[in-house]
Amino acid sequence: MKGVLVSAPSSGTGKTTVMLGLLRALADDGVKVQPFKSGPDYIDPAFHRAACGRDSFNLDTWAMDGALLDALASEAAEADFCVAEGSMGLYDGVATEGQSGFGSSAETARRFGWPVVLVLDVGGQAQSAAATALGFSTYMPDLPFAGVILNRVASPRHERLTRLGMERAGLNVLGVLPRRGDLTLPERHLGLVQAVEHPDLDAAIAGYADFLRAHVDLDAILAAGRREPRPTGPMRLPPPPAQRIALAQDAAFSFTYPHILKGWREAGAEILPFSPLADEAPAQDADLVWLPGGYPELHAGRLAAADRFGTALRRHAETRPVHGECGGYMALGEALTDKDGTTHRMAGLLGLVTSYEKRKFHLGYRRAVLQAGMPGFTPGMALRGHEFHYSTILEQPDAPLAQVFDADGNPVVETGSVRGHVSGTFFHLITGEGGMA
Repeated sequence: MKGVLVSAPSSGTGKTTVMLGLLRALADDGVKVQPFKSGPDYIDPAFHRAACGRDSFNLDTWAMDGALLDALASEAAEADFCVAEGSMGLYDGVATEGQSGFGSSAETARRFGWPVVLVLDVGGQAQSAAATALGFSTYMPDLPFAGVILNRVASPRHERLTRLGMERAGLNVLGVLPRRGDLTLPERHLGLVQAVEHPDLDAAIAGYADFLRAHVDLDAILAAGRREPRPTGPMRLPPPPAQRIALAQDAAFSFTYPHILKGWREAGAEILPFSPLADEAPAQDADLVWLPGGYPELHAGRLAAADRFGTALRRHAETRPVHGECGGYMALGEALTDKDGTTHRMAGLLGLVTSYEKRKFHLGYRRAVLQAGMPGFTPGMALRGHEFHYSTILEQPDAPLAQVFDADGNPVVETGSVRGHVSGTFFHLITGEGGMA
């Protein structure tokens, strides 16, 4: 369990670049490094795996109970070192304490004893940066703090003055990254592009590793990691909702949390991938068809033209369950309007009509109490998940799947839908309360 957590005061400070470069540099040095992502992010784990060759898992102190957190952290048992990447700012979480906590990266670091490596953008300041870093290092007194990596340093003089401030504050400087304009990953409306879409991801990560090796004290980071005892309590991964699961997997449907798939596989379920964009049909003998989130709004024309996929999906839904999350939910609906205002017919298994032309930001944790059953769950069960999209509901005529609330307990209008064997939600499932999923 020895490791560190890489975080920052806010998003956009360069922590993902540092994370990927650190993972690759350590792996190249022969360190068996285990990556994690703090919080509900379904894009970054694929980048982590590309960087070090090991599956990365989300650790979420709001949505997950101790048994699931410890089950995922136990992935580090065979590793030499853990590196977790925070989300947003170090202390950013929800306003109301949830099942286990507030969901901040600081909580994750404190729970597992991982000292924080704070990536600090010092552009436009020098000694004043130390006041920011000092505040972060003392805000939660029992949070272990390894030190800072100074990012976007403009000159040797800038570095000297900034170091003076850190020295006065008693903070370790673990690295100094000169300002460069070519160390950014391509993005779109939901954050980074998917790892599989990056034009030359391996070369980019190798460049980050070279940059980190030249400007960061890797030995000091390894030395900063604390070795905590392995979890000894109960460990529990999400069980599968069916034995044979046809899972849509392509550029339009790719947002599945790694811990969900791990739980399904370890319980013996068979995952049968297929590509709706390639007009592939789900396996005829599948017990369940699962459409995860992704970017159907960018591929609506191709999905509308995928007759073989649509016909097979509708045939399956006559007798067996189909479930969609976020983008998958939109694809199960009647129609989807893209950013140009063109409306495309979708599978028509639900009456949902959505528009990406009329964009509205939806973001946050979700707690759902089911009013109807869905694969793996019965009415009355409570689920934990996360919603992140820009699409707007124009019509939702079907029965609501659940009563859905945000992290503060306020109701949200995206209740999901159910019709016959078909169900869908705008939130991405993380786990069921009590460990069921």
